[in-house]
Amino acid sequence: MSSRSKSRKRALDALYAAELNKLDAMELLSNAQTAAEGRQNQDAIFDYAETLVRGVTSELSTLDARLQNLAEAWKLERMPNLDRALLRMGAWEILHNPEVPNEVAISEAVNLASEFSTDDSPKFINGVLARLAKGSEAI
Repeated sequence: MSSRSKSRKRALDALYAAELNKLDAMELLSNAQTAAEGRQNQDAIFDYAETLVRGVTSELSTLDARLQNLAEAWKLERMPNLDRALLRMGAWEILHNPEVPNEVAISEAVNLASEFSTDDSPKFINGVLARLAKGSEAI
């Protein structure tokens, strides 16, 4: 698993737990980083995880509005918390991180959904993020 993939998982953990428990995602990520001290290669993993968490939390209302428009009859609050966190992370990478190709952002979100969410989640997340990526190319 690449460093960026591990970063996305760390960010997902923080974003998901923060929303579920009404806590601060950056604080949760910081706590996880403290717990991981002494392990190899953690700086790079947590650096990008922090970028993701800060990006998602700072753009949350904009990301949610864009995702809601693309979710085709699915209200964000009806989605599983994990799927919402994955969509937000993927959307942030598509819209705000030109270093990550759209295909990679989508693939990473779909892979995490396949590993951790419902059977229907990967297809749904792929569809929403693909529509977002297609629209972001026109901007």
